Amino acid sequence: MKPAVRAVVPTLLLPLLLALALPPRALAHGDAHGSYAVPPEDLAVYRIRATTEQLGELRNGYDVWTYAWRDGEAIALLSSADVEELEGRGFTPTLDVERTENELKAVSGRELGAGRGSGIPGFPCYRTVEETYADLAQRALDHPTLASWIDIGDSWEKANTPDPGYDVRALVLTNSAIAGDKPDLVVMAAMHAREYTTAELVTRFAEYLLDGYGTDPEITWLLDQREIHILPQVNPDGRKRAESGLLWRKNADNDFCANTYNRGVDLNRNASFLWGSGGGFTCGETYRGPSAGSEPETQAVEGYLAAVFPDQRGDALTDPAPDDAEGVFISVHSFGELVLFPWEATATQTPNHDQLQTLGRKFGFYTDYSVCLECLGTASGTTPDEAYGEYGVAAYTFELGDSFFESCTPFESTIYPDNRDALLYAAKAARRPYQEPLGPEAIQVVATPPVVEAGEPVTLTAVLDDTRFDSNGFGNEPTQTIAAAFVSVDLPPSQQPAPSPLAPVDGTFDASSEAVSGVLDTTGLAVGRHLVYVFGEDSGGRRGVPTAVFLDIAEPPVFADDFETGNLSRWSSVVP
Repeated sequence: MKPAVRAVVPTLLLPLLLALALPPRALAHGDAHGSYAVPPEDLAVYRIRATTEQLGELRNGYDVWTYAWRDGEAIALLSSADVEELEGRGFTPTLDVERTENELKAVSGRELGAGRGSGIPGFPCYRTVEETYADLAQRALDHPTLASWIDIGDSWEKANTPDPGYDVRALVLTNSAIAGDKPDLVVMAAMHAREYTTAELVTRFAEYLLDGYGTDPEITWLLDQREIHILPQVNPDGRKRAESGLLWRKNADNDFCANTYNRGVDLNRNASFLWGSGGGFTCGETYRGPSAGSEPETQAVEGYLAAVFPDQRGDALTDPAPDDAEGVFISVHSFGELVLFPWEATATQTPNHDQLQTLGRKFGFYTDYSVCLECLGTASGTTPDEAYGEYGVAAYTFELGDSFFESCTPFESTIYPDNRDALLYAAKAARRPYQEPLGPEAIQVVATPPVVEAGEPVTLTAVLDDTRFDSNGFGNEPTQTIAAAFVSVDLPPSQQPAPSPLAPVDGTFDASSEAVSGVLDTTGLAVGRHLVYVFGEDSGGRRGVPTAVFLDIAEPPVFADDFETGNLSRWSSVVP
């Protein structure tokens, strides 16, 4: 706990750390029947030319959806009064006709598609809150040694009204048969209710892990050696409203902007760490809440992070997390095709900036997203700032896709598979997120043949690559020459004191990408399935994350003369 920064940052630090909020705006409150604070017919999507410094102010006063940084334009939902006010401040909002047509049909309350079998109406690829919960609960029942479905808190409506509301839940994935303290990856979604892609992404990621255990070597070793926490619906009250087609962002807290569709608190401005700058307008989409961590959903998440992650960072904002810190936290949002990292409350860099940027660029390699510190301006009270600031874990925001109500086609074809692979890398890196992303990746790992009898040789081939980083407009990650390659059988590299070397195929380690090979001696390996890990080291002595393949040691055949002589001692079992 860091009391100096858990609530409002001291006044002397505000000019340095936090963007100033725009003055509050007077909007008419809706009536008791739940109308908009601004009538929906008076809302439209606009593009606003703005610098990143101006963007921080815009985000604190308006419903800014994303920032097209290549064009220098914010995309925001505005009323006519907003437009007039911004023009008076020197901005020139331009109507985005296409987004207004495509997105605001939802705000009007019209049905998004004809009929419904399962999923959100008009979007069958996205599960509802109830479907998400039911499916993940069933997965935990089906895989009792790999999954636990736990209640971590309550939604606002469950905690404060006679309505049933929802539990806030987490799915914990790990092979419980393997004991020990394991590095943690926490992935959280649907904090902002209208962002359809996020909950489905993390739900499918969980299902992918459970389906692949025992058949996919990468998934198998990760669930053996990691603990992965999936928080699929951290704002279930708001999400139910968004499922009807409303552009609902906040939770359902009715104490603020009561009885309107603008009620509630923005949970991604309510986190306790660096809370308190901007977002003071109660009907605004970025309303921060009356105090740090005021909302039950925020309290559930913060309590969960405190239970999962050890405190690995000092109390001062300038204290770095140690190089050997463990843990990765990812908050999944949409939209913008971005990977963001702390500090989000200020343009000031964290003391672990370079290391956070390196891991972020690894994620960007898989997603082809831009990786940056200030792509969306500043925002105080975000959960990644909480995770890094309180516990020193590597923390990120993923901004998926190009729309809140993303159609199923891009979700299925690119958003899900690309981000799934980034999350797999995050699980690998969770042991040393500030060290191992600096090293090379092992790819194209093959064991030939994959099934042998003990004592027979196996040829291992792989490529060690130190260049797999994204560079979409915000600099290039330095790369190094590969210096060594290793193999470890059954033990992950962190537990293997003497891994065996692999050799460069061309005879010399002299490039940032190297093909390697070697012959594995299988003498003494027990019958059954083994994990074989390959990993590399660069010229700076930095080892990367491993990649694993399966190697099966087969039962040798039983010959007739063994039965005749009774010499069965060399066989592990007798064939009936």
